Amino acid sequence: MSTLISNEKETSTDSSPMREERLFLLLSIFIGIISGLVVVSFRMAIEWLTVLLQGSAPAPHQLRLVIVPAVIGLALGVMIRYVFPDVRGSGVNQTKAALYIHNGYISTKTMIGKFLLAALSIGSGQSLGPEDPSLHFGAGVASRIGRYMGLSRERMRLFAPVGAAAGLAAAFNAPISAVLLVIEEVIGQWTAAILGSIVLSAVSAVVVARWFWGPQPMFRIPPVTLRDPRELLAYAVLGVVGGFASLALTKALAYLRPRLRSQSANRQMFMPALAGLFVGGIAYFGVPQVLGVGYGAMDAAMHAQYTIGFLLLLAGLKLVASTVSFSSGAPGGLFATALFLGAMLGSVVGTVEHGLFPSLTGSVGSYALVGMGVFFAAFIRVPLTSVFMILEMSGNYSVILPVILANTIAYLISRSLQPVPILELFTHQDGLYLPSMEEEREDSQLHFEDALKPSSAPILPGGEKLNELAKTVENNSEIAHAAAVLIQCSDGWYAATQTELQQMLTNASADREGAGAKTLEQSVGQARTPLLFPDQPLANALPFFKIWPLLPISNRAIRGVIEGVLTLDDVLKRYQRS
Repeated sequence: MSTLISNEKETSTDSSPMREERLFLLLSIFIGIISGLVVVSFRMAIEWLTVLLQGSAPAPHQLRLVIVPAVIGLALGVMIRYVFPDVRGSGVNQTKAALYIHNGYISTKTMIGKFLLAALSIGSGQSLGPEDPSLHFGAGVASRIGRYMGLSRERMRLFAPVGAAAGLAAAFNAPISAVLLVIEEVIGQWTAAILGSIVLSAVSAVVVARWFWGPQPMFRIPPVTLRDPRELLAYAVLGVVGGFASLALTKALAYLRPRLRSQSANRQMFMPALAGLFVGGIAYFGVPQVLGVGYGAMDAAMHAQYTIGFLLLLAGLKLVASTVSFSSGAPGGLFATALFLGAMLGSVVGTVEHGLFPSLTGSVGSYALVGMGVFFAAFIRVPLTSVFMILEMSGNYSVILPVILANTIAYLISRSLQPVPILELFTHQDGLYLPSMEEEREDSQLHFEDALKPSSAPILPGGEKLNELAKTVENNSEIAHAAAVLIQCSDGWYAATQTELQQMLTNASADREGAGAKTLEQSVGQARTPLLFPDQPLANALPFFKIWPLLPISNRAIRGVIEGVLTLDDVLKRYQRS
């Protein structure tokens, strides 16, 4: 039996590198390059369509601002109804569905439709953004390449987040943020190999994007100088405001989206047209800044070009316009909306606090920038991503303390007021049950120490010879009747069943091939029980019971000392009590 265990152990650890392993990292780079090109083309298409459909300088009382979004919206509804039924929405949940339901499969037809209709939707003026669809494009590119290469189902599942990171990195020109968002929102758990592939694809995509757009950040503000630590209180106020404000957008979407989705298919076909008419009406009557993505309005808010009243008006109208556009089923994302609302609210808070406390050194632009991260953290519920996103999008690392403080406050407020994250809420509305990354992070995990019991198994020294051990066992009923014993070898532990021990003693008594002169350690071969510690996840123990009757749990501080042992029965009983 000891030979069998050694063979099993060698088979499990000495697997030859497979073709997919050799190709995985190379394909990740290739996915990043293709995704970067797709996202660049998508952004260029949006910019071209925006000028073509809205004009080079949209202004109030231009009839085209009302007519174009409505007509394009009608075309979108017809195309979604009859040609591309899977392109509605942002693409984030579709990517998660591909990962957890469809084994990484995203159809090429859906990607083509998403590209065309999302560009038309945003370019015509629907109050949506390009970042979320870009994430979907990257996942679609990865899915297409994976199918072409004939990868296994397991590899196909891993390719979706690799491509998603590439698409988002190119859209934001921010590789670190893309990697973190995919980890925080799409996959939750990861290994070093997956992380390496995601990083390679994200970096490759950003290199391609910067080849076209240059290395400059999306937004520029002067460096933030915190001469007085009390100024952090001002940013804390912004965190509170952002946390409460994010609830308004979440509740609006939670209310309107399911009501529009519950309409008949024929009625849903006209929803994008009505949304376009509504958003176009807002632009026609004086606020064209709500059209499309709104990067220009964000930049103006950062440079204090709007009054407080107009900033609040922009925030309110953008919230309503984005809710209507997204709920109608028009393709496009909400990431840009979160950044827009955060910039407006941050500029409001910065202007008010500078009026009340002129000694504050932070510019209005710094408050607007921090506000973007605050609203993103509270609404999308990715606190770590939001910090690095603001740092990368601005290239301004002097703002890191205000961002961390304000984002954390906003995130905690959002969690307490809205327990279900918005993206998970969308999956429930769509009848899907995708894993919630936030819940997985919060779940308490059992560890070895939770099921650990003091060792009752006899411990035998590995240096004892078998012929001497036979006498010891004959005179010690505890060893003779134990279900399993632990053998302390010079390089670890070996757990043997009573049957295995008796077989070794039988060989020794018959002196087969000089077995009696062998030590216990020589008899059991090279196999050893795994080196395990009390703080490791309890679920990790389950595969080992296929080979070992019990598992010794070692002390981290004193080598060779065990804290206790685990048996399969102990583990199962502990899970039953949970």
